[in-house]
Amino acid sequence: MSRIAFLGLGHMGLPMAVNLVKAGHDVHGFDLSPAAVEAARSAGIPIAASGADAAASADVVITMFPAGRHVLQAYESELLAAAQPGTLFIESSTIAVDEAQAAHELAVAAGHRNVDAPVSGGVVGAENGTLAFMVGGVDDDFAAALPLLEVMGGRIVHCGGPGLGQAAKVCNNMVLAVSQIAVAEAFVLGERLGLSHQALYDVTANASGQCWALTTNCPVPGPVPTSPANRDYQPGFAGALMAKDLGLALQAIEQTSTDAQMGRLAQQLYAAFAAGDGAGRDFSGIITDIREGGV
Repeated sequence: MSRIAFLGLGHMGLPMAVNLVKAGHDVHGFDLSPAAVEAARSAGIPIAASGADAAASADVVITMFPAGRHVLQAYESELLAAAQPGTLFIESSTIAVDEAQAAHELAVAAGHRNVDAPVSGGVVGAENGTLAFMVGGVDDDFAAALPLLEVMGGRIVHCGGPGLGQAAKVCNNMVLAVSQIAVAEAFVLGERLGLSHQALYDVTANASGQCWALTTNCPVPGPVPTSPANRDYQPGFAGALMAKDLGLALQAIEQTSTDAQMGRLAQQLYAAFAAGDGAGRDFSGIITDIREGGV
């Protein structure tokens, strides 16, 4: 059993922490949001007075924060100094590759261990313990983190050294964004050509156009009853989060001088989508903008 400080108890962090408790670990949490704190208490997670207080007695510190600046600020201002020497830091936020590498360097310089372990699978995956973890870090640190990641996830891939978990995440989400736009455009085109949604789905789901954006996150109601389209695009994975991830992808594209024209276009389209009502809707809801000619 590990004593774990879980910092960041939002829609993703809380169910991840709950699964660790169910597995027998001693989890103490903290979040700046009063609503998140209350939800965590209701779920049986003891709440520390601060992030530093939670980290001080922990074997492992897991962070799930909104952005890289929050991670680096927390590491530098309180967490690394408060933690006992050799504490394992698992950074599960989605942040830039260079931010993940900077967090790793800060942790090591302070006498700790660190892996970046961003996730894919959304709130449902967090609740069910079926998340995919993309992990960057040295072999020994990955081995130390693996038993905890296996509690929270169904697939864990060691992608390489520090920062490469984040690299895999931004590449994956760029593929996802491009394919979700393509699927949405195909359904709008099919509508205008007279195809029913079900007919187009039945063909494409069993042909070369098959992809997760179609068979799991189908952007029209009906063919996949569990997709957000059947719930008025309640996320799921919100448009604001996809726009954020594509911003990280664009940063990596520019840093590496990669000719990623589709990735750049997807970033532009999702930035426009998230600038309006799309911020709080599932990212598959971009079909409504495409249908209305808004992107």
